[in-house]
Amino acid sequence: MNELGLQIDAIQVWFVAEQAQQYTRVAVPPEHAETWDELLKDAVRRCYISDDQLAARAAAIHTTQGEILAAILPDAGAVMSGDFGEIIGYIYLASREQAVPSVGPKKWRLKQDRTKPAPHSDIIQFVTPNWPHASPDDRLICGEVKAKATASPFRPVEAAIQGCTKDITSRLSRTLIWLRERSIADGIGFVNTERLNRFIDATEYPPYTRQFHAIAVVCAALLQEELDALVAENIPADCALVVISVPNLQHTYTTIYEAVQHSVEAGEVAEPLS
Repeated sequence: MNELGLQIDAIQVWFVAEQAQQYTRVAVPPEHAETWDELLKDAVRRCYISDDQLAARAAAIHTTQGEILAAILPDAGAVMSGDFGEIIGYIYLASREQAVPSVGPKKWRLKQDRTKPAPHSDIIQFVTPNWPHASPDDRLICGEVKAKATASPFRPVEAAIQGCTKDITSRLSRTLIWLRERSIADGIGFVNTERLNRFIDATEYPPYTRQFHAIAVVCAALLQEELDALVAENIPADCALVVISVPNLQHTYTTIYEAVQHSVEAGEVAEPLS
C-alpha cells in the first residue's frame, strides 16, 4: 500500500465488516465514501502509473502529465466501473493485513488497452513475513472482482464466484507466469521475479497458503436485491465471498476519476529529458 501512498491504519475505517452466513458483508460508510475523491485520487492514479514514470514519460515526449493520464485512464462506463471495483477490492484485502503488509502488482499498469479490463486474475497479493527468505507462513491472496453501479440483470455476486472458481482451477497459475514474463520484460514495481518464483516454483520452497476471494462491489441502493439473489450453495469451499456496498457507487467512482485526471498540472508541459 505504500506504493499507492495509503496507510493501512487510515483506511481500515472505510470498511465496516459483518460476518453473515457463508459470506462477509462490508459496508463503506457514506461519510467516508464522500471524501474518497480527495483521499483516493493520488492512489487511483498510481494504480495506473507511478509518479516517477508519469513525470519521466511526460518529459520524454514533451507533453503534460494530464495528457498522459488521459491516454491511460478508462472512459466512463463499464470498464471504469470494473477497474474501480478491482481497486477497492485490492485496498480492502490489503487493509486486512495488519501484522505483515501485503505487496502485489498493480495490474492496471499492465493493460494492453485502456478500454478493456486487465487480463487474467484481478488481484494478486503476497504476504511474506521473512522475505527475502521463503517461509511456511507465506500466503498468496487472489481475488476476483465484479462491480455493479446501476440497475441491470447482471448478477455480480454470481459472476465473482464463477471467476473465483476459474482462479482456483487454473487461472491463478497462468497469471503468475504472465506476471513473471512482464516482470522480466518491463518490471512491475515492488514485485520482482524472485518473489514471483517463490510462488511459481513451489517444489523448491516451503509450502505456502493460497487464499481465494470472490468480491462483489455493489451500489448500496442495489445491495438487497443482490443479496436476495445469492445462492449460498454455489460458493466453493475454497472461495471466501465478500460483498462490499458503496453509497452512490456510479457517482463515487466518476467523481474520483475526475479528481484523478485533475490531480496533476494539466497545462504544464514537461521539459524534455536531456
